[in-house]
Amino acid sequence: MRFSPHLAVSATVAALALVAAVPASAAPGDAAPAVLTADSAGGAALAAGDALAAPLAANTSATFYSTATSTTGVTCATSQLAATVLTNPAAPGTATESLTGLTFDSCTSNVTGVTSVQSLTVDTLPYGVTIDDGTGLPVTLTGGSAGPIQATAVLNTWFGTITCSYQLSGAFTGAADNTAHSLTFTNEHFAKSDGSGLCPADGYFSASYGPVTDTAQPGSPAVYVN
Repeated sequence: MRFSPHLAVSATVAALALVAAVPASAAPGDAAPAVLTADSAGGAALAAGDALAAPLAANTSATFYSTATSTTGVTCATSQLAATVLTNPAAPGTATESLTGLTFDSCTSNVTGVTSVQSLTVDTLPYGVTIDDGTGLPVTLTGGSAGPIQATAVLNTWFGTITCSYQLSGAFTGAADNTAHSLTFTNEHFAKSDGSGLCPADGYFSASYGPVTDTAQPGSPAVYVN
């Protein structure tokens, strides 16, 4: 059979057209980024086991007030958050972490009868954490195997030292922010679970932590949610 050069040219053109029709997203270098990346949006994925840390955002305090609208309660000038990455799938999706530490220092109180704050601690760690890259970048904390999310305040008062324990009432939710690389919680409601009759019946926790950094990577880069 006689080979036609015109047929060969036509086949080559068709093959080139097929290659050109493949979308750019199919290229290996254009794979979707992970939900959590370091140093930039779409950057290097955080690995399972990476340690994360965040102080209070600059010029802010952590507060534990008696109502959602009051300014009466406990205020802490220093607080530190620590977590470990568990899973970090490709975006869109939900990453998971384990909250391994949440500490408070330099705490004061303006509650009548309270002379000083001995301590404010978060108990029953670790807690589960989910970070969703959907609208608003929602963050949710859940109690772990040690029990529900709980906070305990030890206060010096006119009548001696009292201990006030509170447990989370409902979901503990917040939001991430890529501009400040922060996690913010506002008026998360705790209900008194144990303690002196002098303890307020409720506590509303608010704090903003940032920048959140990946201390497992060189230079501790900031964390982005994609």
